[in-house]
Amino acid sequence: MRLQTLVPPLPQDLVDALENVGIKTDMDLLFSGSALQIFKILPPGSVSPHEFSELVSHVAARISAPAIRGDALLTLEEKRFEAHFHGDGMSSGVLSLDELVGGFGGSRIIEIAGDKAAGKTALALQVVLRHLSNVVPILLEHCAGNAVSTVLDRLQVALTFDIEAAEDVLETLRSSLSDRDASPVMRCVVIDSISSLLSPLLSATSSQGHAIMTTFMRQLRALADAFSLTILVINTSSGSSPWNPDSAFLSTTRKPALGPSFTFLTETTLWLAKCESEGDDPEQECTTHVAEVFRSRTKRSKTWCSFKIRRGVLLSDE
Repeated sequence: MRLQTLVPPLPQDLVDALENVGIKTDMDLLFSGSALQIFKILPPGSVSPHEFSELVSHVAARISAPAIRGDALLTLEEKRFEAHFHGDGMSSGVLSLDELVGGFGGSRIIEIAGDKAAGKTALALQVVLRHLSNVVPILLEHCAGNAVSTVLDRLQVALTFDIEAAEDVLETLRSSLSDRDASPVMRCVVIDSISSLLSPLLSATSSQGHAIMTTFMRQLRALADAFSLTILVINTSSGSSPWNPDSAFLSTTRKPALGPSFTFLTETTLWLAKCESEGDDPEQECTTHVAEVFRSRTKRSKTWCSFKIRRGVLLSDE
């Protein structure tokens, strides 16, 4: 990082004096020699020894990761866990699944991928409906009128068939969220499915589609950061022969669609698969599924759990 780009800025005359002796970046200042050696080559009277020492300390603090004790970090993690699963955070209601990804709340993008009938849409819908059922009753205590019957009206659905229409929806969403008087505040966005928007653009002979995909995902990332949104993107699958090396199971012969680079445009890639189990009951419309973390910035990869879906509702596999 160049010294003149630091925030708060350094005195310009001091920055100029350092640049004249070849000290232009934070790395030059901290590692090209000791503080005393650098101070000796500065023009006389340009800065006092005390001011220069404070400058070095300031620059070192700006480029260093903040320190935190292990016990304090553990306390923060416990509070985060409590907020996700027992507070106003989003969850699926299946404890093992929530623990697998660290809950579904927070400003992040989660990819939910899998084959047909793997439970992708059911999972996203359950996360959204549970958030409504947990948050809305608290809001209704302070509202007048027949608001209970209009809970589902808070779900907004937009049909888009190409990336241009999707970008228009995002711009409308951004404008709505920027209005501080708007109520209620949106907390979750589901794109089902992202592959139907981006797959037609990808080509083995052109990089234009890949650039559009990257730009679109960066827009989602900026939206999530700016307005504390959870964004769930549902992805389809493609073949992976002879097996998928990202999976803990050799029987996994499928992988998320849209190519390997798409995985790095989200915080977590959660893979869902339907499997056969002796406990399945066709009459009760009950099926067993496996959720596996292929990649995550915060949780371990190749970890998994099982759950059941009975008539569209996710349940613990117990």
